[in-house]
Amino acid sequence: MSESGQALWKRAKHVIPGGNMLLSKRSEMHLPEGWPAYFSRAKGCRVWDLDDNEYIDVGLMGVGTNILGYGHPVVDDEVRRVIDCGNLSTLNCPEEVYLAERLVEMHPWSDMVRLARSGGEACSIAVRIGRAATGKSAVAFCGYHGWHDWYLAANLGADSALDGHLLPGLEPAGVPRGLAGTARPFLYNDLEGLEQVLAAGDVGTIFMEVQRGQEPAPGFLEAVRRLADDHGCVLIFDECTSGFRRSFGGLHLGYGVEPDIATFGKTLGNGYAITAVIGRESVMQAAQSTFISSTFWTERIGPAAALATLDVMAEQQAPAQIDMIGRDVMRRWEELGRDAGIELTTGGLPALANFTVHGFDPLAVKTLVTQEMLKRGFLAGTSLYASTAHEPAVLDDYCSNLRGVFDLIATCENDDDLELRLDHGKAQSGFQRLA
Repeated sequence: MSESGQALWKRAKHVIPGGNMLLSKRSEMHLPEGWPAYFSRAKGCRVWDLDDNEYIDVGLMGVGTNILGYGHPVVDDEVRRVIDCGNLSTLNCPEEVYLAERLVEMHPWSDMVRLARSGGEACSIAVRIGRAATGKSAVAFCGYHGWHDWYLAANLGADSALDGHLLPGLEPAGVPRGLAGTARPFLYNDLEGLEQVLAAGDVGTIFMEVQRGQEPAPGFLEAVRRLADDHGCVLIFDECTSGFRRSFGGLHLGYGVEPDIATFGKTLGNGYAITAVIGRESVMQAAQSTFISSTFWTERIGPAAALATLDVMAEQQAPAQIDMIGRDVMRRWEELGRDAGIELTTGGLPALANFTVHGFDPLAVKTLVTQEMLKRGFLAGTSLYASTAHEPAVLDDYCSNLRGVFDLIATCENDDDLELRLDHGKAQSGFQRLA
């Protein structure tokens, strides 16, 4: 156990609301009283905590940011070069032009790019441009798109005492009630539901993830494209999570459906802060009719890291590689489950794979897996965000250790029995993403 990490986490909660900056990294979300919480260094798929304990990360890999592994030498060397030359000045960095050209080149339907530094920012920029281009405020959306007001407005109920809870855990406190009704959900693969949302006539933007937990039904994405055209809507694909997880570029390239705007994040800089909004010139030029601007969107490290990351991804065919790694791990999970006599199902994009054990509280299972794998030297849960650093020997070691955890689960008769094996109770739950 990382005693220093837990001690610092307790200090953090006195000076930082919630303890840290990202919900997904809160200690209680993983293992109450036992999660290492902080790292001193990271390389490949290995992480060292504040007490210099070494762990193999076969879990979230920076919450999906490092598909080339931590501290990739090519990317880090380029960042060091940029630091030596200067990261920010009164003039613009040339790398932002090079990166914009590179993103347009790999997405022939697009013409122009705006850069930012976080996924939530990118999504908010995209929505602002969509609204500016159409002159309509209402947004039809499907999936998770960040923390900003435009999105959390979906959780504002008509009655102030009965706020809606479309996304459990995402409270709309602080979101102006005047935004109620401006963000309207529809479910993935539910064309009829989208048509009903569009029937009001005031929706100008359709904002959706291309894929997350399930494959698009035959013709679904094509039908969404047609509906967007029929209703004069800007179609935005949020690829902040899915981008570069299978194809070199957006996941939508594999489906042959072109949006008007797409957003990218997470994988673009292999751990360095860079996100992008790309789109058709006819839509993107609307950015000049509204105010979208930020000083630190002009810093140099993010675009430089992205260019280096793209070079390495292309050379190693990293998107296809992590897709294959994910498929292999999903197959192994199923085999381990059968061998242990437990029933489980796998899901998610292969590069963002997860498993669920039937007959038990999923949160209790996740906590037990995290607890027992941590004892074995792994940062792990019921998900694997694949990276090229997850080499065969690493995955063999991971699965060998996971076998013992599955055997332990198999000895449990019910949730109460399983929870007796938890050292400090269940982890806290996060928000539930839309299907």
